[in-house]
Amino acid sequence: MFVRRRHAVAAVLAVALLTTGCGSPASSPTPEPTATAPSPTDSDTAAFAAAEATYRAYVDALNAVDLSDPTTFEPVYALTTGDVQEADREALSNYNSQNVTVSGSSRTTSIEFAGSVQQDRVQLAVCLDVSTVEVRAADGESLVSPERVPIQSLLVTVEETNGGHPVIVRIEGREGNPTC
Repeated sequence: MFVRRRHAVAAVLAVALLTTGCGSPASSPTPEPTATAPSPTDSDTAAFAAAEATYRAYVDALNAVDLSDPTTFEPVYALTTGDVQEADREALSNYNSQNVTVSGSSRTTSIEFAGSVQQDRVQLAVCLDVSTVEVRAADGESLVSPERVPIQSLLVTVEETNGGHPVIVRIEGREGNPTC
């Protein structure tokens, strides 16, 4: 499902997340599993915690999107930059203009530290459950691929901006451990 080139991956994954992650928020939030312990250093632990919180906020923002109301897109954009933000803007705008509807929500099943913190960048190994999400065209036809994997295995890169605000700079498919 994921294309290997960086720009295509960002666009495809943003669409995958949007087609698997938007919709009205659940009536009662599902408790999130505890993440695996990150590196023992205090700075790495703090960086991991900030990156994890940013990604969880991103999934929450996508789950809260109302495709008929572009003002609900802004929290998604606030948590991204670069190619990820560009792909999100394009996908959300297209869905809005095509009267696409989404039901269900994505749920993060695990987030693990995927290596050392380098130059204010943290990589997260994420498992995202998209099994309950339905995406429908204006005519009611499903837009979800029959080959969609119910739990997506992702590598998410979060970077701290000059203002100290962490944002998602890359989301791509991931292979290997931890398996989802």
